Amino acid sequence: MLKRLFNTLFGASRPDAAQCQSIESIEHEGFLIYPEPQREGGQYRVAGRICKHIDGELKSHHFIRSDLCSSAEQANELMVEKAKNFIRHAQDEMFQSPRP
Repeated sequence: MLKRLFNTLFGASRPDAAQCQSIESIEHEGFLIYPEPQREGGQYRVAGRICKHIDGELKSHHFIRSDLCSSAEQANELMVEKAKNFIRHAQDEMFQSPRP
């Protein structure tokens, strides 16, 4: 059960190409960042996807944080900042399945 929770929060998945192209992206070091804030009550949770083509396959990592912002714009800005930091540290390893 914990493994599924961590996979949901931090795990890699493989959406189709249209899913990663439905929102305007920000390119960073060969990765595409898609901010997708989640509305929670009167606030917005920092969330989105990081995508990259690797060996002809589109990989995607869902990125959900505990941070809440008062506007979608603030959540988008914070998501991009955190995603860039995550990219610098994780690189392509973010797309690997978690170890059991």
